[in-house]
Amino acid sequence: MKLLTKVSLHEYPFRFGHRDPLLLVGSCFTEHMGGLLERYLFRAHVNPFGVAYNPVSVLRQLKALQDKVQYNAEELGQHDGTWYSFDHDTWFSSPDRDLCLEKINTAFLEAKQALARSDVLVISWGTAWVYRERETGSVVCNCHKIPAARFTRSRLTPEEIAGAYEDFLPTLLEAHPGLKVILTVSPVRHWKDGAHGNQLSKATLLLATERITETLPDRVFYFPSYEIVMDELRDYRFYADDMLHMNSLAIRYLWDQFRQVLIAEESLQIMADLEPLLKIMEHRPREKEGPVFRDLEKKRKSMVETLKQKYPYLYWNILDRSS
Repeated sequence: MKLLTKVSLHEYPFRFGHRDPLLLVGSCFTEHMGGLLERYLFRAHVNPFGVAYNPVSVLRQLKALQDKVQYNAEELGQHDGTWYSFDHDTWFSSPDRDLCLEKINTAFLEAKQALARSDVLVISWGTAWVYRERETGSVVCNCHKIPAARFTRSRLTPEEIAGAYEDFLPTLLEAHPGLKVILTVSPVRHWKDGAHGNQLSKATLLLATERITETLPDRVFYFPSYEIVMDELRDYRFYADDMLHMNSLAIRYLWDQFRQVLIAEESLQIMADLEPLLKIMEHRPREKEGPVFRDLEKKRKSMVETLKQKYPYLYWNILDRSS
């Protein structure tokens, strides 16, 4: 008996491993997949501008990483005593302009280096709806709680999205000959647009991905995260309390599909070898003293040393920061 509609995953002409640097930008999908890649010590750099939902803002971020030296104070705005950037999430905002700029450029310069050496770029889009600043006409990544009167809202067309990426991606790919791009559409529904408005938005994104992958078939590829959730995970037990976002079970399922077709066999084995250590590190003992805690720490340190000797090229800095 068939209990679900299975989405067929085709084989990609490449797989990536722990030795391959990655950059992930865009919506919540990149946060979830990027977080799991970081957990398993991949060289993944995730959302250096914060979460971005629309394709134009993501593209603007990529253009900045490719062309810009750094951000300057004149590019910041101020509202209600808080400094912000329309290219960035609110995490970068601050009442102190210098601190805001420092946070932006620290992440930006790290991301420039990451893009320069990356073998894989993952781009996730969440919505085709955009907000434009009335004064400049520019699409903003985040409105930063500025009054709605300063913006106009509209839905992009597939042609607008695809055309903008087709203008930029060849330049990016020429500058990085080994780079592969993975496009995906977030399965999270934007319900404030209503059921029909959300479907139109997702359809717009899907049509744009199809045109881009057809234009650059050897370098740009599509991963069906939207389809997997809509067709395989229809049951609301896979959703968070708001019935819109994915819960941890759905995220793990998406991750299993993602790694099944995109992660190299060697790295799958490394992930299996890391799992016992990661479970120890994620365990939170009631008391951080006493013989049980000391034995656990001794075991953890021994496992780290053994694995570091076996896999010295893993991104151990992530683990060091979390220990």
